[in-house]
Amino acid sequence: MSGPTGTASTESGTSGTPLLELRGISKSFPGVLANDRIDLELRAGEVHALLGENGAGKSTLISILSGMYHPDAGEILFEGSEVRIDSPRTAIELGIGTVYQHLTLVPTLSVLENLMLGSEGGFGKLDLEAERRRFDELAELLGVDFSPGARTGALALGQQQQVEIMKALWRGGSRILILDEPTSMLTPQGYEDLRNEVKHLTADGLSVVLITHKLHEAIELGDRISVLRRGRKVGAVSPAELRDQSEEQLSEQIVGMMFGEQASELGAVELEPVAAGRLSPDRKLGEVALTVRDIDLEPDDDVTGLNQVSLKIRAGEILGIAGVDGNGQRELAEVVAGQRRHVGGELLLFDQDISGLGVRKRERRGLRYITDDRLGEGTVGDLDVAMNSVLKQIGSPPFWKRGAERRDEIDRFAEDLVERFDVRTPSVQTRIANLSGGNVQKLLLAREFSGDPKVVIFNKPTHGLDVRTAEFVRDRIREAASGGLAALVISTEIVELVGLCDRIAVMSRGVITGEVENRPGVEEEIGALMIARAGGNS
Repeated sequence: MSGPTGTASTESGTSGTPLLELRGISKSFPGVLANDRIDLELRAGEVHALLGENGAGKSTLISILSGMYHPDAGEILFEGSEVRIDSPRTAIELGIGTVYQHLTLVPTLSVLENLMLGSEGGFGKLDLEAERRRFDELAELLGVDFSPGARTGALALGQQQQVEIMKALWRGGSRILILDEPTSMLTPQGYEDLRNEVKHLTADGLSVVLITHKLHEAIELGDRISVLRRGRKVGAVSPAELRDQSEEQLSEQIVGMMFGEQASELGAVELEPVAAGRLSPDRKLGEVALTVRDIDLEPDDDVTGLNQVSLKIRAGEILGIAGVDGNGQRELAEVVAGQRRHVGGELLLFDQDISGLGVRKRERRGLRYITDDRLGEGTVGDLDVAMNSVLKQIGSPPFWKRGAERRDEIDRFAEDLVERFDVRTPSVQTRIANLSGGNVQKLLLAREFSGDPKVVIFNKPTHGLDVRTAEFVRDRIREAASGGLAALVISTEIVELVGLCDRIAVMSRGVITGEVENRPGVEEEIGALMIARAGGNS
């Protein structure tokens, strides 16, 4: 496949002048200095990886590059001349395309309609056949299996992210492509295809900015790496260092930059999660806490059907669900949580049938669900941290009395959760939309772990999190299981599941294709089960 950007000049790379340069960029929000005098160079033909823990300032910086924010101070030079990127349109006109971690799609439109939004074409007749051919090319590139006519809002989160990547590659003429966590939900083959395409694009003169929390991705894909911490650029890895040092040396160097003096407290940080999380001797399993028996769900164009899905989880056990995103994992989680009605089978919570109960009644019996869509479903962005901490208890005592809000009680409850779960926020009155993804996830954990839960469903709980925050989340799941919690963990990362779970079931096209006990070498068995009914399309 030919490069989707068309031709791009390589003069900036060969002449030594950066294609784009940031000088002294600063940006503040109430109570937060997001970017503090950041310098950055983007060169034609290179992948510039941008690393930093949640809240380091990466998202703010790419929002400035894409015209969503205007810096308070500093200047931006494009091919040596100062420019003002004061809107997304200006960024697009400069050839800057962005794939955001948080989705920007119109959920009520089809995939193809989303891809065509903003495409230049004037008022002439649309060539739908050409548009569909373009879709097919990109679908093959990224390994997607949804149709161009599917309603975007009904796709799984990972599939929606794939649409975002397709949208960024849809138009020609791009000079800079910003990818914010682009590979977190791609299939392994999709990652390989994307990696090959990135190589092709940079060879054609494109500059790629890669924001990722995966150190091995930054090391493997990056031509240079910059590291942010608390809003400042604290270090960089040059092309020569990436070429001459081992992955272990680079990992140690980068972690030191990311966490400073705290890096020594982390111990040896692996490039990927450590596969060593089998059932610990101090964790004893209790009675069956959740039974999913022969659950059926009718499929349609937007929903993956479920066919005779059966699972059992015991108190104190962590059961993982592996599979390529979009194979029914989200639908299963929503059926168990009560958000979606199944047409056959039954659900038992400690041998009590809960099939006919709604979400609120299931929660009161100790069943909780932590969605993968933190900002769209899990929280209300315009509300502050405190109100989001009691979002599922609105109108209930002790936070409301005779219909009146008791703000002091709400704030005290939120402050306790923030302290216990290390949520980094200026105050509990801060809008939750201003927090980093990792801190939003910590608050979701704190909220769902309050009130003595018995069973918790975790849908991709570490998606998009930095190394330290991801391990924090996994540790909280382990601790809760040691206390008797039954945990159902859905993840597209096999290594994570092997490092966390006692047993792992595999879903493909709405069917449980098998289940394995966690043990050394189990990864190959899981991989075989993932493609058992996928027809090689995994």
